[in-house]
Amino acid sequence: MAYTLPPSLMDLMMESNMPAVHRRCLSELERTGSQTLTELLMTFSKNSHPVSFLIYTLILPWAADVARCVNNPPSSVVVPGLPPFETEDIPSFLLPNGPHSSLIPVFRHHIQVLEQEPSPCVLLNTYDCLEEDAIAAIEYVQWLNSKPKRSVIYISFGSIAVLQKKQMEEMLLGLIGTCRPFLWVIRSSDNKDTEFEEIAREKVNEEEGLIVPWCSQMEVLAHESIGCYVMHCGWNSTMESLAAGIPVVGLPQFADQTANAKMIEEVWRNGVRARVNGAGIVEAEEITRCLEVVIGSGEGGQEIRSNAEKWRGLALDAVKAGGSSHNNLKAFLENITTSAKKINGVFDGGAENKTTGAAKPNENSKN
Repeated sequence: MAYTLPPSLMDLMMESNMPAVHRRCLSELERTGSQTLTELLMTFSKNSHPVSFLIYTLILPWAADVARCVNNPPSSVVVPGLPPFETEDIPSFLLPNGPHSSLIPVFRHHIQVLEQEPSPCVLLNTYDCLEEDAIAAIEYVQWLNSKPKRSVIYISFGSIAVLQKKQMEEMLLGLIGTCRPFLWVIRSSDNKDTEFEEIAREKVNEEEGLIVPWCSQMEVLAHESIGCYVMHCGWNSTMESLAAGIPVVGLPQFADQTANAKMIEEVWRNGVRARVNGAGIVEAEEITRCLEVVIGSGEGGQEIRSNAEKWRGLALDAVKAGGSSHNNLKAFLENITTSAKKINGVFDGGAENKTTGAAKPNENSKN
């Protein structure tokens, strides 16, 4: 049966009324990304590390075309604040098939021992300016540890959304209006001139509010001090908030985020959506109001927090052995394995048929 695939998301975006600058960015991403991905996949092929399947995100349909051409998927390690690390860039003692892979269990055990320590201390031979993001990551965990349970407001708008300066100013004023501690992730790419951070530090000391360029989001959401998550309502972040049982204040920016915000407020009822003014800005008073609804002592906040905890429990049930997510992922992997065996069988069978076919004339000539 023939089946025609629908137009790719990229095609739909290119045909829409998207601003020209966005279309150019996506086009350039596809051009340079395809070239870079091809080079990477060819490198893996030469290094005898074939992988049968590629998993890619919704807005990168061209990745499948590249992988199909070279019959090999991509692989790299991304570290916050640094360029992607390819195989040749990764320390040899961290590569599963590297010459020093026998050290991996040693490092793993060392980390496990440190995790069991109530107050671990590690002395590193470096200095702050060399590794600002890593040091900031250590600082935010210590900062969270100093805060009461469910008292901290966590603010992050993902890896793509960029807030206008006016919106950031209103956000700061709204946070100050709650008189609650907050942890705000502002990517360095969003704040190149550091002007806003300087303004923020003039109005809020570090004990009241901490601004960092990056953090481990799941680690933060799982921390007992977090009481609310102010976010853009991207699907991944939405799922993470549900799995962590953290109530939400949504400020959707684009794409599916508006639909996700509606689900949060009206269906799952684990948060509220902040409303914009005529200029498209969520004002400080609205931010403060929403935060008080979610994290305050009112009846509405108690219901929202109760719902958030309910979804957390259901998420845990889903990933347990026999749970829906566990079973679905297991079925997905089994399907991939079966497909890979069939593909390999076709190739192997084809080779055998050619050999058999070539041998028959010789057998006939002997007869």
